[in-house]
This record gives sequence, structure tokens and C-alpha cells, in this order.
Amino acid sequence: MTSIPQPLKHEHDELHADLVRATQAGGATAAAAKKVAHLLHPHFVQEEAFAMPPLGALAPLAKGELPPDAASLLAMARRLKAELPRMLAEHETIVGALKELAAAAQREGNPDVASFAERLTMHARTEEEVLYPAAILVGEVLTARGVK
Repeated sequence: MTSIPQPLKHEHDELHADLVRATQAGGATAAAAKKVAHLLHPHFVQEEAFAMPPLGALAPLAKGELPPDAASLLAMARRLKAELPRMLAEHETIVGALKELAAAAQREGNPDVASFAERLTMHARTEEEVLYPAAILVGEVLTARGVK
């Protein structure tokens, strides 16, 4: 079975660990981080369920090969395409909460947490501009190659 590319899984795991640390910062920073965590956890679960696995097919597809689980990856890519408006709306909400987190962290002298909020915001933009479109294109390539 094709899996999430390791660098992406590692990045998600690191972001999650950084968020856990931010929730332990105390004060308004911790409260804002807990809000982000509440919004982010179900979003990450969904990304790892159907938005990121198709990206594991990029290397085989670029070599002209079909992954053995092409049909299930196609279903995931189609689901992402269908759910993209909701995923993007969730990003807007998460980024709004990250702005609150960054502001609280700055006020309370937590530059590492403020930096984390900026990194996570950039991660969301990378997903929107690169990863989600690439996963959807995986589905288009699979369809073009006759996968049903």
C-alpha cells in the first residue's frame, strides 16, 4: 500500500509536538494553542486519511509505473477534490486561530511559539498551493492511465 511520503508525515508529527508544547506555555498563549489544537487535530486526521496518501504515488507515476493500490488512491484523490472547499475553509479558521496564537505569544514573550504559529501558517499555504493540487493531479493521472 502506498503511504504518506515520510517527509510529510514527519513534518505533521513535528508540528503536532510543537503544538503540544505551546499548549503548556501557560497564560493566553496556552489558551490560544489549545484552540488551535482543537481545530487542527481533526483536520490533520482527515489529511492523513485521504489528502496525503495519494502523494506517495508521485514517484511511481513519474517513472511511468502504477502503484499497486491505484484504485484506492484514486478514490482518495477524488474525495479530496470533492471536499477541497471544506478543507480550505478549515484552513481559514485554523489560520485565524494561529494569528491569535502568534499575537498572544508575542505579548507574553514566547518567540518560539510565535515562530511555530508562523511555520504552521506556511504549512497550510503549502498544502493549499502545492500538496492538495498535487494529490488531485495524482487522481487525474490515475484516471488518464485507465484506473477506475
